[in-house]
Amino acid sequence: MRTVVWQSLSESQQDAILERPAITEGANITSAVADVIRQVRSGGDKALIELTEKFDRVVPESIRVSNQEIEEASARLSDSMKEALNQAYDNIAKFHKAQKPQPLRVETQPGVVCEQVTRPINTVGLYIPGGSAPLPSTVLMLGVPSQIAGCRKVVLCSPPPIADEILYVAKLCNIDEVYNVGGGQAVAAMAYGTESVAKVDKIFGPGNAYVTEAKRQVSNDFRGAAIDMPA
Repeated sequence: MRTVVWQSLSESQQDAILERPAITEGANITSAVADVIRQVRSGGDKALIELTEKFDRVVPESIRVSNQEIEEASARLSDSMKEALNQAYDNIAKFHKAQKPQPLRVETQPGVVCEQVTRPINTVGLYIPGGSAPLPSTVLMLGVPSQIAGCRKVVLCSPPPIADEILYVAKLCNIDEVYNVGGGQAVAAMAYGTESVAKVDKIFGPGNAYVTEAKRQVSNDFRGAAIDMPA
């Protein structure tokens, strides 16, 4: 972990530290992602396993994480970690419950009624990045709102091996299915579906340049899925 003394930095150095990494764009990423999407659409689960081995250097025993694996991951966590995650869950849930839109019905004049009705997205996919530090906070910030909204089905993709903290929070948020797959191939799988991965209506979550480009491409295809935003 890099440590800096904020007061010792010049204004330009402070600006440089706060600056978000630029999203890399280029024909190489665009074409590479398009090829990954084509492979997933044509090859399904087989392509997912091959791409996971290629990019993550892992061959998952199963694309879908079993309930037993989730329970075992939960059992491995310390009580203090579970307590912290439970507290975060409660805090986030409390805020989003208060934020939930209420039905609105107004009679603007006799016999003329205007209504505002909010309905949940039917099926959503959550993308949780991998890396050296697990991101259970991302699961909470995406999973809790989908739970409160009442989405019929919520699935989650993350590169293997998936951290115990992520699996525990997925359980807290009642996420229906968790998949051992990351990168652009995960986005493609959720957008179009495979033998194991459910097709979703909308994809949420951050990722690297390849994930972001995959989200862009599937959202531009009427056969794909909507996305939250490039992130």
